Amino acid sequence: MIVHPNAQVTKMADSSVATHATVVPMLAYEDAGTAIDWLERAFGFREQADMRYTDPNGTVTHAELQAGQGRIMLASPTPDYQSPKRHRETCEAAAAWSRVPWVIDGVQVEVEDVDAHHERARAAGARLLTPIRDEPYGRLYNAEDLEGHRWMFIEPS
Repeated sequence: MIVHPNAQVTKMADSSVATHATVVPMLAYEDAGTAIDWLERAFGFREQADMRYTDPNGTVTHAELQAGQGRIMLASPTPDYQSPKRHRETCEAAAAWSRVPWVIDGVQVEVEDVDAHHERARAAGARLLTPIRDEPYGRLYNAEDLEGHRWMFIEPS
């Protein structure tokens, strides 16, 4: 295993090595509080409760979700922010590039059981962009969250 010299490394009791992520996606949401609840329900993420910060109006200015071994930061950065979903409602170029089912400016997340994950996302109202498919590198599907951010969930081969 190659570990970047600046990565924080923890030696585990079973002689395996765990590293902290050195790349963390940061996503903006019009309503981060609602998004957190939905992402937990639909995609199984877990909010790190001690990492939620709000302004005096209760707007989430920073929060962190755990997704497997990874982390996602999110916030509602400004009242002027428009989610991808809202942006494509008023911008023909954004609407055009969003017609494809692929992940555009999105996040890939590894999951243990992609079939169960797909059903959970469907039941929570995720927009499923592709059916589950088998590729040489794993079993996966693409989905969109409540504000139009795109995700690829994969069960690696």
